[in-house]
Amino acid sequence: MSRTALITGVAGQDGTYLARHLVSLGYTVVGTTMPGAPHPLRPYLPEIVLEELDLRDTADLRRLVEQHAPDEIYNLAAMTQVNECWANPALAHEVNAHAVDRMLEAVHELAPETRVLQPSTSQIYGTAAPSPQDETTPHDPRNPYAESKSLAHRSAVERRERDGLPVSVAILYNHESPLRGPEFVTRKITRAAAEIAAGKRDRITLGNLDTSRDWGAATDYVVAMHAILQHDEPMDFTVATGTLHSLRELVDVAFGAAGLADPWSYVQHDADLLRQADTPGLLGDPTRIRDTLGWEATTSFEAMVEEMVRVDVARIESGIEETSAFLSTSDA
Repeated sequence: MSRTALITGVAGQDGTYLARHLVSLGYTVVGTTMPGAPHPLRPYLPEIVLEELDLRDTADLRRLVEQHAPDEIYNLAAMTQVNECWANPALAHEVNAHAVDRMLEAVHELAPETRVLQPSTSQIYGTAAPSPQDETTPHDPRNPYAESKSLAHRSAVERRERDGLPVSVAILYNHESPLRGPEFVTRKITRAAAEIAAGKRDRITLGNLDTSRDWGAATDYVVAMHAILQHDEPMDFTVATGTLHSLRELVDVAFGAAGLADPWSYVQHDADLLRQADTPGLLGDPTRIRDTLGWEATTSFEAMVEEMVRVDVARIESGIEETSAFLSTSDA
């Protein structure tokens, strides 16, 4: 019998890849999008049921749960841009934290057997975390995005421990793909490399090149999300590669993939682009998910960046921004 999954925020990078993965496994997928919001990644989605949902509208969420009776819920809807959260911290807390608590209450009342995945973020650990971090590392969030995700993380754990709700938390470290939005620095770099190689621009402006991240591939991370909900015991898992790479390395790999031998002749530094309360190189320890579920990242940092450049080159050459032909069949 086909299982049904509800993915909130299906219009984003993770939602799109997760929907493709679940459909390939035979799931019926219901995906939600923000009412009236653009959906540029629609060409990549297989045939799924699309519903509009503002996560703050608990009554509408209850309707979807009752109507579709999902076996699994992946709550990917969130404000994820740190700069946007700095600009409107109250909205970030409402969408990323308070709405999640109300969602969990609705699931507890209507479908207490439904398994729920609540994504968290490495940013909950703040600027002075021991390295590497794992599921026991104390939270010390230092920006509104991290604060809101920490609250949602704690709410999920409380519901699991107090009410027995089968909710698991995936502590996601940075993960990228060709579907990453152009407002993120990783995609800004891969797009710039492709455009410079095509003669459409002559430079890119960046902030702190020495910042490091534990970067993985979104295609690997959605596999982890699904694996987490197949585990009979709901718990927290760190989803990470366990390896740090700097933004400087990312520039080198991206420009090399675009055929540009001297990337630094195209890079201009701008101190104004430095992020407020930026976290240092947060490094995840994926021991628990590897030992418990057998999951580990399979895509190298270099392969991830090279694939992003390949698709950005294809976008420029074709004049088409989004088409399913850009993704390899292994991404489904």
